[in-house]
Order: sequence, then structure tokens, then C-alpha cells
Amino acid sequence: MGPMRAGDELRRTTGALFVVGAAAFAAAATVLSATFDWPDILREPPDVVLPAVVEGGTGLVWTWFATAWTYAILAVPILLLPAVLGRRDDPVLRVATWAGATSVLLSLIGFLRWVFVVPPLARSFVSGDPVTRAAVEAAWAAQHQFGGALLGEHLGQVLVIGWSATLSVVILRSRVLPRWLGVTGLAVSTLYLLNQADILATAVPGFPVWDLAGLLGSTGWGLWMAALGVTVLLRPIRTPSPSAAAVIHVPAGGRPPQPAAPR
Repeated sequence: MGPMRAGDELRRTTGALFVVGAAAFAAAATVLSATFDWPDILREPPDVVLPAVVEGGTGLVWTWFATAWTYAILAVPILLLPAVLGRRDDPVLRVATWAGATSVLLSLIGFLRWVFVVPPLARSFVSGDPVTRAAVEAAWAAQHQFGGALLGEHLGQVLVIGWSATLSVVILRSRVLPRWLGVTGLAVSTLYLLNQADILATAVPGFPVWDLAGLLGSTGWGLWMAALGVTVLLRPIRTPSPSAAAVIHVPAGGRPPQPAAPR
């Protein structure tokens, strides 16, 4: 397989993984929203959330499991994209890429606590006496703020927004992908960033919140990721021609420079 064929295969694989990851996560999140009122239930008190977890049973646990690992798919194309764009040596994009991959890991931790941490707490809360319930409420608050608000929602979202905004600027400056993808990427990244107000409000009571920021921001960002994948999958990447950099300037009426004779 020649270099061009291998490059095309990598491009198509990367684009397909963006599309598959975005679509699979959207499907799992839709089921989670319909069966567990996610994400609104994240802001409910433990005496609402924990009984709902027990009521959801094994099916809810597997839904969280699917939501977590479908989102994790996105780490792979994020890491592959600089090579596809021919910009592996771009230091800014390299830092942004690792920030994006790290954000997926942090979000994965936030999602998987609903598989491995929350269900035992929920069962103890529902079956326990008042003392046990008070202890579970304290444990719930600690893991919810640390694993959820801090790692998954704050760091996870801020880092991936930084990745998408940086990639959008790279697109606009280099035209390596269509300009509209860079413009919409900056727009949805800004909108998604507004959702941080809702997260800060969990630590700073009374912090002003725009309720639609989470829905519009996350939906818009997910659609942009899918559009990025389709574009990479279907369109050749515009990369600088290696031959252009190798052209030797020949002065008018003169001869090209000759290599020095060995001494």
C-alpha cells in the first residue's frame, strides 16, 4: 500500500470514527434522557436521585455504561486528526489534541461513576436507617461534586471546548478544511462554554445560569463533531505540496546555484 493509499485510509477511518462516536453517544444519551431525565436529574437532591437509580435497576447501569464508552470513542479520532491534516508538527494543535484526549478521559470517569460508585450508594440509601442515609448523602455529595461537577463537567468540558476552538482557529488560518467548519466550531464552542455557569452554580449559590446553554451547547457541539467527521471522511484534505517547498529560485537570465566543489 503506497503512502497516498495509506493516507486516504487513515483519513476515512478518522472521519468514520468521529461520525460513529458522535452518533452512538447521541443515541445512548437520548435513551438516558428518556429513562432517567438526564441531565436535569444531576441537579436534584440525593433523596430524588438515589431512589431513581435503584428503580432504574440493571438496565440503567448498562445505559450509563454505553453512554460512557460511546463517548470514549471520540478520543481515537481526536488523536489521529493532526496526522490526517498533515499538521503533526504544529505545536499548538499538538497541545490542543492532548487536551481534547484528556477531556474524554475525564468525562469517561464522570460517566462511569454511575456504573461503579452510585448504584451501591443508592442501594444503601434506600435500604438504610436515618443514620445510614445521612452518611450516604454526605458520600453522594462528595463523589458527585468531585467526579461529576469537577472532573466530568468542568475539566472535561473546558478542555474539549479548548480543543474544538483551537482546531477551528487552525482551520480558519490554514484552510485545511472548509472555512464554514471553523466558523461554526467557534460558535458552538462559545455556546457550550456558557454551560459552565450551571456547573459553577453548584459551588457558588446564586451564580447566574442560562438554562438553555447546556442543551443548545452540547447539541450544537455534537452536531459539529459529526459534521467534522463527515467532512474528513468525504473530502480530500488540503495540505501544502511538498514540491512547492523544494522549488529552487533561479535568477532571471542566470544559472541555478551549483553545489560547492569538494575540497
